[in-house]
Amino acid sequence: MKHIALLLCFLSFNFVQAQKAADFKAFIPASFVLYDSISGDLNRDGLKDMVLIIKDTQEKNVVKNQFGEMVDRNRRGIVILFQTESGFKQVILNKRCFESENEDGGAYYPPELDASIDHNKLFITYNHGRYGSWRYTFRYQNNDFVLIGYDRTDRSGPIINSEISINFLTKKKKEVLNMKDNIEEGGEEEFKEFWSDIKDRELIRLSKINEFYDLYF
Repeated sequence: MKHIALLLCFLSFNFVQAQKAADFKAFIPASFVLYDSISGDLNRDGLKDMVLIIKDTQEKNVVKNQFGEMVDRNRRGIVILFQTESGFKQVILNKRCFESENEDGGAYYPPELDASIDHNKLFITYNHGRYGSWRYTFRYQNNDFVLIGYDRTDRSGPIINSEISINFLTKKKKEVLNMKDNIEEGGEEEFKEFWSDIKDRELIRLSKINEFYDLYF
């Protein structure tokens, strides 16, 4: 019965994904498939907009990893659709700004990509388990989505080593550093907060990002 239940869950998931792909087929580029999708209001009009994470399917990018296993290294991208009274319209298409979910993670698994919408903002988050996480905050502006915030947490298992938060609108950077070295698991960190100004620069646009891994602040 357990195996049957798992099979039904698998079939149900794939059916839902196939339905989503059919609903937004016109917005998915040739050779790409729907990898994930989320919905929420991104332009403050009260309507549910859509964010599609898409994935390329080129056979040449199915290769052997460091363990000799065949893995799909096709890159992923993003499509953002605004809902209107007459249907959806495409606002952003960036085909390959995200790496594959099957990149080498060294001694650990590769970071997990997650997208979410909250308070009319788009959040792109990478979770790397015991090593920490980092998040990019985007806001709709001038027919694009601009990077207005960056947050990063570096960890050693349960121990937080440092936290960084940057606001690209106020040009302020906050660093929180753990001043205690070599804390054993279950130990207590001791944090100190530092503030600094960042250089004035043009806001980064989501449509122009070639590689999220290069956005390291």
